[in-house]
Amino acid sequence: MTEDTLARARRIKLLLLDVDGVLSDCKLYFDNAGNELKAFNTLDGQGLKLLQKSGVKVGIITGRTSALVARRARELGIELLIQGREDKWQALGEMIEGMNIAPDEIAHMGDDWPDLTIMTRVGLALSVPNGHSAVTERAHWISHNRGGEGAVRDACDLIMQAQGTYADMLASFITTEG
Repeated sequence: MTEDTLARARRIKLLLLDVDGVLSDCKLYFDNAGNELKAFNTLDGQGLKLLQKSGVKVGIITGRTSALVARRARELGIELLIQGREDKWQALGEMIEGMNIAPDEIAHMGDDWPDLTIMTRVGLALSVPNGHSAVTERAHWISHNRGGEGAVRDACDLIMQAQGTYADMLASFITTEG
């Protein structure tokens, strides 16, 4: 990881995420009744809880609309959620209106072209190794894990390490008592 990436991560107040290809595996699953299915990684979920506990806000902006995403966001305590929006930059503006957060204090993790409208304008652009090449070429940092397979946890750990909160978060799970 470069010093530039660490410096960018130190400033982050909001981690913004795409869903398909980032929080999930980029595949759309439908059963015969037309129900949509998604798989979410529990490591990602734990990382998002820890990041929020450390003081960094988390938001989701996705082009698709899904009750599953709303449910997962609720389970993780993520209140900043906008679904069904192709213009993600405009959605971000609406999301942070009234919040004291500048673009350079935002990290965005995406995997495809619609994410570039945000990634190219914020402080820390994050991606996944299976993202589109136009996205990975513009990312400041790329997880070693694929979307839906722990990439978001890696991003959370990166931000907490850069901000000096990782060790305290980890220590809260380690006990020396028998």
